[in-house]
Amino acid sequence: MQRLAQKWRRENGLGLVPTMGYLHAGHLSLVKLARRQVGPNGRVVLSIYVNPAQFGPNEDFSRYPRDLTRDLKLCRSAGVDVVFAPSDEEMYPRGDVGAFSTFVEEQSLSQAMEGASRPTHFRGVTTVVAKLFNIVLPQVAVFGAKDYQQATVIKRMVRDLNFPLKIIVAPTFREPDGLAMSSRNKYLTEDLRAQALILWRSIQKVGAAVRQSGKSIPALRLKTELKQFIEREPAAKLDYVEFFESDTLLPAAKVRRGTHMALAVLIGKTRLIDNARIE
Repeated sequence: MQRLAQKWRRENGLGLVPTMGYLHAGHLSLVKLARRQVGPNGRVVLSIYVNPAQFGPNEDFSRYPRDLTRDLKLCRSAGVDVVFAPSDEEMYPRGDVGAFSTFVEEQSLSQAMEGASRPTHFRGVTTVVAKLFNIVLPQVAVFGAKDYQQATVIKRMVRDLNFPLKIIVAPTFREPDGLAMSSRNKYLTEDLRAQALILWRSIQKVGAAVRQSGKSIPALRLKTELKQFIEREPAAKLDYVEFFESDTLLPAAKVRRGTHMALAVLIGKTRLIDNARIE
């Protein structure tokens, strides 16, 4: 892979779309953006790898949806040039994360929200993304804004470690009713799928409150109200809701137009995340 990547990078342009597979329209929108970035003569690589290092011991690694045959068909229709789907043996010694002892760890932006709820998650993410960058050697990599904290952490890693590439963060791709597209949506039964809309409705609720107030609102008050609002859904349990500054991820004590909001909610056994800038 590296030899081909070096050739493509030198001759034209090379873009990477890292994924864990079970692709949906949101992933394919990233492919289109990568294609625009590298031009008609460039190459777009889409990686598919369910990375064990970013899953905690009680998380859904073993049941995370996988369908490589389906994904390859979607990649062909979307104009992906190369699908890089490494095995565990290619990414970790003997295919065992436990035998791996060198990690990339961002220690500031990764501490709150997903980092607090999933303590080893971002270490796994930054390590595998750094490995993908070193293997594929892209000039540009495209990530989705649904995983906003992740994209911000990766941008910081690229800056701090002098990776010679550009990071593009594409807008969250949503279903017509507002639910953020996610491979994990496959887990949701019809009833749970309806209840999952509480994430988007919570974002809308805060936006409406800020617009109607005309002034900033204490974040703590909104958190209390949102917990009650979310948990009225019988299968919903709030993990966290946070308000923060978009660039720094620093917590915001007051919520106003331009404040960023992120939340994680368990819908039954399925953990979903979403975020948006309050407008």
